[in-house]
Amino acid sequence: MLVIGPNGEQVGVKSLEDALALSNYANLDLVLINPLGEPPVAKVMDYNKYRYEKQKKVKEALKKQRASQSETKEFRLSPVIDIGDFETKLRNVRKYLEKGDKIKLSIRFKGRQMAHTELGEEMLQKFVARLEDVAVVEQAPKLDGRSMTMLVAPKK
Repeated sequence: MLVIGPNGEQVGVKSLEDALALSNYANLDLVLINPLGEPPVAKVMDYNKYRYEKQKKVKEALKKQRASQSETKEFRLSPVIDIGDFETKLRNVRKYLEKGDKIKLSIRFKGRQMAHTELGEEMLQKFVARLEDVAVVEQAPKLDGRSMTMLVAPKK
């Protein structure tokens, strides 16, 4: 088998016993890299360190992938929301927008509120007007059955 040393240099073609003796002498592991090669390739390395670094790379790649995918958070408002609740939702939405998530604002109309859907649209416009420094409207308010939805994305 072709043996690669701990520093990446090629030691040469050795028998299995010689390769194992070499790895034992260096207090490292003999890892079979390419068993189907002609001749098979083995490397003298610290396998636990190799596995740890590989896991670290996978974790880092997942973190970068997660950062590139923005989530869509949904916040429900009411056409007759109180000022305190309005401010709280505004603060939470701002936090998610700064983090890079998209926000879906929805208003659910109950009973006679359906006769005054313009109040709900005003509420959404007022909400977005307070967020115009960090957000841009991606989808205008749209009435769908008893609910009105609007999509807001963070500014680039």
